[in-house]
Amino acid sequence: MFEFPVLVGDIGGTNARFGLIETAGQQPRLLSHEATADHPDPSSAIRASLAKGGGPSPRSAILAIAGRVDGPEIQLTNAHWKIAGQRIAADFDLSAAVVVNDYVPVAAGAADIEPHDLTPVGPCPPVPGGARVVLGPGTGFGAAALVPYAAHLAIVSTEAGHTDLGPVDAFEEKVWRVLERVEDRITVETVLSGPGLSRLHAAIAHVRTGQPHGKIEPAAVTEAGLNATDPHAAETLELFGRVLGRVCGDLALTFLATSGVYIGGGIAPRILKVLAESGFRAAFEKKAPFAAMMRQIPTSVITVHDPAFRGLAALANEGAKFVYHGQVWRKEA
Repeated sequence: MFEFPVLVGDIGGTNARFGLIETAGQQPRLLSHEATADHPDPSSAIRASLAKGGGPSPRSAILAIAGRVDGPEIQLTNAHWKIAGQRIAADFDLSAAVVVNDYVPVAAGAADIEPHDLTPVGPCPPVPGGARVVLGPGTGFGAAALVPYAAHLAIVSTEAGHTDLGPVDAFEEKVWRVLERVEDRITVETVLSGPGLSRLHAAIAHVRTGQPHGKIEPAAVTEAGLNATDPHAAETLELFGRVLGRVCGDLALTFLATSGVYIGGGIAPRILKVLAESGFRAAFEKKAPFAAMMRQIPTSVITVHDPAFRGLAALANEGAKFVYHGQVWRKEA
């Protein structure tokens, strides 16, 4: 499907990273990081990256974007770029160009992920042969499933981050009443994201003090919570961990992900101790009448560097193994 060298890209609202797989079977070589604000369009950023990284010209490309891939041209949610595989292929004389949601390669990478690239959270008995879920709280919340289908692995993209999320006990009800809403909704992403940490902290401080509290940066919440310098921040991380466990369990049930739930994103690797001690697993398993099944499903945090690039390499090198939705353009013979 892909003619080498293959250009790979991991494109977010703020930054885009590009790499090059020069021959089949290789991992990508990083070319550069490019700020989206520094370029009028993706082709400009790709030209700059190729110039910095050197090497042969690409013959095909696979690009992962932080957004829903639902047409021939995709507008990035948090940047001015519009991404069209056909236009990029024309600009660089490529034989093929594919654009996918950013969690498609993370799911592909989970197919053969090694135990040393994971940190278990709770018991992790190996359960081969079943579906897997990958998800991640970061700037937003992404999720996808990897489902065995005959001789293939089907990757199912989701918009799970935009599903509604409600409280489950009296304290959460108080927090939810004062929690900042996004477009008049409280969704998974409203809570389980970097901005969600800031919202949770402000809401918990409001509940505990009886006074409205301004938001602080997510990194400040994490640092203060881990260092125990702010009791509201520590409580925020604990609640974040419990809610993450609940949502992981919901997605595991949705896809019957008996082979495991893999947590990526930028937040989870920084709060491993919190996840181990916060009630994450208890919330994950509390899914009557299927609690016994849930206790057998492993949950792990992806701690390997650059899972998206590894997954893009899997899609480029083993394309026939996977079935997935994306914007696909190929040059006619």
